Amino acid sequence: GRNAEALPPPPPISCAPSFLARFPLRRVGLGRKVGGSLQAESWAASPHGQRAGTPGTRPPGPHRARSRSVAAGSCPWSLARLRSWNPGRNSSRAAVVGRGDALRLESSATFHSLLIQDGGILVFADGVEHPITLRARSILVEDGGALYVGSAHCPYRSKAIISLYGKATEGADVEGYGKKFLGVGRGGVLELHGRKPRSWTFLAKTLHPGGLPYGLYASEKRWSSRGLNVRIIDAGTAQVLAVDRFDTHLLVDENHRLRDFFACQPPGRVVAVAVGDSAAKSLTLETRLFLENLLHSRHILHLRYRQPWALVGILGGDISSTVEDAEQSQGNGTTRLTTVAKEFKTYGGVGFRVTAYSGWIKGNPLYLHMGEIIDGVDMRAEVGLLTRNILIQGEMEESCYGPNHCQFFSFDTFGGQIKIQRNFASVHMEGVELKHMGQQILGSYPIHFHLTGDVDEKGGYSPPSYLDNLAIHHCFSRCVAVHGANGLLVKDTIGYDTLGHCFFLEDGTEQRNTFHHNLGLLTKAGTILPTDRNEAMCLSMRKNVYKDYIPIPSSDCMAVSSFWIANPNNNLIENAAAGAQDVGIWYIFHHVPTGQSEGQYPAGQAELTPLGTFHNNRVHSNFKAGLFIGKGVKTTKASAENPREYLTVDNARFRPHQDADPEKPRVPAVIDGLIAFKNNDHGAWARGGDIIFRNCGFADNGIGLTLASDGTFPIDEGCSLEVTHSIFVGESNNAGSQGGQNSYWGRGANGEYRTLPRNKTFPIRGFQIYDGPLKMTKCTFRKFIPTADRHSSAIGFFLKNLWQISPQNNVSLVRMERSVGLKVFFGKPGQWFGHNNHDGDKVSIFHDLDGSVTGFPGTFVGRADNYLIRHPGCLIAPRWNGVICAGKYAQLYIQARRPENLTLSIARTAYHTRPLRLQGVNRGVSYQQYQSVVMLEQAYIVQWNGRAPEEVILYPINFNRGDWLMVALCYPKGTEFSVVGDIYQRQTGKAHSVMYYMATSSLQGVLNGTGERRFYFNSSSGYLFVCLQAREVRNGHSYCSQHGCERLKITALMAPGLPWNCAPNPFLGKDRSSKILFPATGQCKRTFDTSLRTDLLQLTRPFSLLQVNDELFLFNSQGILFLVVDACSGAVLSRRHFDPASTAEHAILQSTTKGLMEQILEK
Repeated sequence: GRNAEALPPPPPISCAPSFLARFPLRRVGLGRKVGGSLQAESWAASPHGQRAGTPGTRPPGPHRARSRSVAAGSCPWSLARLRSWNPGRNSSRAAVVGRGDALRLESSATFHSLLIQDGGILVFADGVEHPITLRARSILVEDGGALYVGSAHCPYRSKAIISLYGKATEGADVEGYGKKFLGVGRGGVLELHGRKPRSWTFLAKTLHPGGLPYGLYASEKRWSSRGLNVRIIDAGTAQVLAVDRFDTHLLVDENHRLRDFFACQPPGRVVAVAVGDSAAKSLTLETRLFLENLLHSRHILHLRYRQPWALVGILGGDISSTVEDAEQSQGNGTTRLTTVAKEFKTYGGVGFRVTAYSGWIKGNPLYLHMGEIIDGVDMRAEVGLLTRNILIQGEMEESCYGPNHCQFFSFDTFGGQIKIQRNFASVHMEGVELKHMGQQILGSYPIHFHLTGDVDEKGGYSPPSYLDNLAIHHCFSRCVAVHGANGLLVKDTIGYDTLGHCFFLEDGTEQRNTFHHNLGLLTKAGTILPTDRNEAMCLSMRKNVYKDYIPIPSSDCMAVSSFWIANPNNNLIENAAAGAQDVGIWYIFHHVPTGQSEGQYPAGQAELTPLGTFHNNRVHSNFKAGLFIGKGVKTTKASAENPREYLTVDNARFRPHQDADPEKPRVPAVIDGLIAFKNNDHGAWARGGDIIFRNCGFADNGIGLTLASDGTFPIDEGCSLEVTHSIFVGESNNAGSQGGQNSYWGRGANGEYRTLPRNKTFPIRGFQIYDGPLKMTKCTFRKFIPTADRHSSAIGFFLKNLWQISPQNNVSLVRMERSVGLKVFFGKPGQWFGHNNHDGDKVSIFHDLDGSVTGFPGTFVGRADNYLIRHPGCLIAPRWNGVICAGKYAQLYIQARRPENLTLSIARTAYHTRPLRLQGVNRGVSYQQYQSVVMLEQAYIVQWNGRAPEEVILYPINFNRGDWLMVALCYPKGTEFSVVGDIYQRQTGKAHSVMYYMATSSLQGVLNGTGERRFYFNSSSGYLFVCLQAREVRNGHSYCSQHGCERLKITALMAPGLPWNCAPNPFLGKDRSSKILFPATGQCKRTFDTSLRTDLLQLTRPFSLLQVNDELFLFNSQGILFLVVDACSGAVLSRRHFDPASTAEHAILQSTTKGLMEQILEK
């Protein structure tokens, strides 16, 4: 919309085409600039004229009208049996088109209501000079009635408007439909087929605030599209033969060049012409008359300043070979766009379409709009076209009134609605604009497929039902509601500036629907469901809660999403969701079907259903998250037990299995090609398993990606979460713009101002670990640089985490670029982290398989103050607040009953003065649960901050067969015990392989090598000693073996009043040990308060224990364990086990022993 500078005089015209393009045609034209644009598309011809499904074409199949009223391939307005109908305007008339009526509406009409039924047909006339507007309070098509505006083979070329009027306070509802509607009932046919422009695309280059004169646009400005843009195309081969532009706005001489150009073109070629910006100022009358005669144009003679005009025709053809359109000139007014298209066939029978666009856009952009890939992530802005030549609209009042929730909205929200009911005959809509549609009433939406069941071939619909190339904007409740419908295709559709969930699946039963290349923008809060509401609505609308319950907005409501997917068995392909108040795409789970679909599937089926296709979707600029997988809706009414409203946000976990059967194998849910950037909180959050993210890009999010497991032990059997071949960017070169919806603006790591997530102190994380197990491989991190205001790390952890973290979390083949200033961060007390002392905070850990994070292959990375995992060989990483340790790690899961409110203290004997204190997590169960990460083959001490629980169950989690721990638990002296081992089968809730442990008189008896299960209670110290060992084989990421989870159940009978305090370390001072004292020598450079001591406890095979100072080394394998200890510091320098039964190791042992003896003799 900006004038370009004067162009140099063009070269003289010659009869050779100025540009040649010798290539098979797919799409050609001027690209994606504002202004005149021309496009050709091709598709493979078929017996029914169907396209092969290339990008930008109609979907395969739906091109034959299902109604017998209009023959396949014919244009509905040309049927011979149609009678002209010009009914005029009568707002009190209830019009009926019924049996024997076949009417062609040729002029605008107004009714109170219109009923099309009993085989009656109403067709909008095409080729009329003025738009045809049909106004009514209601339009109902049923019982064999049919309404046609164009057809799949003959798109409507003129302007058609269906305008629904009426106020919410006027008249009575029509049963099943309400008010102000276009309804399709049983046997009804609705065929709306307008011209199909390119619905939406991406900016080709970055558009800076204020307009064009920036950066790369400097050269583009000199070669703008102003004037008449012309393409000449060979009709037989679909090749573009000539491309030129004639600036008839500024240069009079361009008229002569234009006439010479056309004079050189032979007849029979396809011509496409479009105005860019303006072409009228210097367009002479002679040239106008020349083009009027040559192209059979109706508009060129009166073309005005900045009037959009587009034409496609055949040189030398008659008037029927030309299609054109021109929007009314607006001078310096608002945006105006027009599009025309015509289909052709090559000599070989291959169909192609030539499309011409013309438009003018007023004003300059206020904000930065990216048009390029930044730091490896595609951040191009979406550009959509909101106008279509078929318009369905609601007529609105100037302001809110009556029962329309005026406390929340200042404007009228009682728009029109389209409702399609079960057993309709045929519904197809394409090239349609919907404006001011929807009502803040349950079930009254812009387009609503209501309990229709299967709407594709499975339901007997051929071609299947579809919505294609729709523009739904400024609407008042949703965009497209799919309610109890399956198999619907929604394609190339825009939902812009709407209230409530936009593309919406309602009851949880909806499956096999496909959302392909749709755009959801600016999805705002509505009132209909709790999940639609913002904070103010959530707190105010309490009619359906139990008694005086006050909702918690952040957890009960505040979930409005551009795509609300209530069943995973649906397909999302190449969609974009941006600017939602809460979430771009949300997969939500109904534990049981809700609403009118209640009882249609068994409890939990949706959570078990495999994911449909998820491919190349993009989510950006959303507040809560770009993509959210997890949570559910409350499926019970408000009650004293649960006072929250029906359908508020609730807990659910996605665990897809084959055939939705938990007894069958898991089916990984694959998130392929997700792009997530500038989402305020999360780029993506996914809870469940198995879930795989691959080929994804995350940039400028508060947190790029969080993966949370299906559940926790012992509820689920263990699952897999994975991210692979993906990129994470902390602060990209896309600085964004201040203002608009960008709430946070501050200095970035490079010192320049930019948009920020949450606020300037929020700790940015690329990949966030919550619990696990999870796997990251072949991923790249860049530009995570901490500042004085905030921590920014490539890998981080869930803040204030109450939950357990699995040591099976692993990372490999990761690339940390030099721009990563902080690879890992475990948090520290302060803002956002709180005290950083929740159970999950303390046990944070992951496994660096190949050293690509730490530089040390096979090491584990944990929090620095967790002495359950530390040993002298660990490396401290102060900036990470972490340690890097080699070793074998698993989890010790402890359940406690009676009481359930104790704090557990667990310490490894080597660091018995550094215990880990766990508060436990009691999530609505009858026990308290604690889960620590432990180093295997070590001894641990368990104490409580009160008298021990009467029942304690120990589970070895992630133990491989043969892994073991020695555990000492503190009890009151005089306690009597029952200790039972068994295997708990999670699916059945039953135990098998029960083994009763027998008491023994010494610790040596616990460590016997006979395989007998024994426990030892030292009545003087108050410690119960048990050995926890895995005897079953565990596979993959499962917590336990396939036979179930091994466990040790300890029941204690404690007399009241007995003391329960125990010594800090029961493993010190044991008898039957060999003690060797090493006094400090003169060669040491420092003295010690106590002498260095090594205790050797030689116990009955297969267990032995070595202790250096307070550090224990337990082993149960045949052979000899060597420790090398620094005699000055007491540090264990190395350890190695040898098995003399092995010939190779026997030779190594002999060599090693000889070498050690020689060194000793030398000294």
